[in-house]
Amino acid sequence: MKMHNVFREMYNMNEFFMKKALEEAQKAFEKDEVPVGAVIVRNGEIIAAAHNSRELSKDATAHAEMLAIREACEALGGWRLLDCDMYVTLEPCSMCSGAILQARIERLYIGTMDPKGGAAGSILNLFENYHFNHKTEVIKGILEAECSQILKDFFKRKR
Repeated sequence: MKMHNVFREMYNMNEFFMKKALEEAQKAFEKDEVPVGAVIVRNGEIIAAAHNSRELSKDATAHAEMLAIREACEALGGWRLLDCDMYVTLEPCSMCSGAILQARIERLYIGTMDPKGGAAGSILNLFENYHFNHKTEVIKGILEAECSQILKDFFKRKR
């Protein structure tokens, strides 16, 4: 019974942090950016939060994950994000997946998968198919319906 409560707490915590990533995605949506949000958590505290801003910044690397990693590195004073988890609403691309591995992020929580550009299992899997010196655990499907819906709403509006 006690173990069941621990799992429920962890699930609720994962939902809480993914909702924070969804809040970031909503900010992107409101700026007419592809609505992807990311937060980085260490010891149960959000140390970085970001959303896509490629259009506004005119920067191809301004993905939510990249911006969150930069912010977290600044907050911690170094490039190794040991003991950190990332929550992201959409499966990361190869650039972001590589950065997640390079930053030594412990766990990656993904809202919804990206069948057109994902590098955590959809198109390729940088987290399982290669032998990097760091392993990031990947957990998929946290608030999947909500993470998928914001993207559907955005692209429906664009058409």
